Amino acid sequence: MKRRPLASGAIASAGYDPALAVLELEFTSGEVYQYYAVPPSVHRALLQAESAGRFFRDSIRDVYPVDHRRPT
Repeated sequence: MKRRPLASGAIASAGYDPALAVLELEFTSGEVYQYYAVPPSVHRALLQAESAGRFFRDSIRDVYPVDHRRPT
């Protein structure tokens, strides 16, 4: 999945697969998380948020099912 960089102290990049409704986030730590059943509107709001980290904390984390991959 192609991710685009974010101007965020916490999230390095974000990608979205609309066919699968999967949001992929790479954090500045290098860890990558995939969130499932995420509506396109949530992805758009993340990209437009004044603070991507705050939006993630308030609207994504603990809301959508997640899979975590450790950095390689």
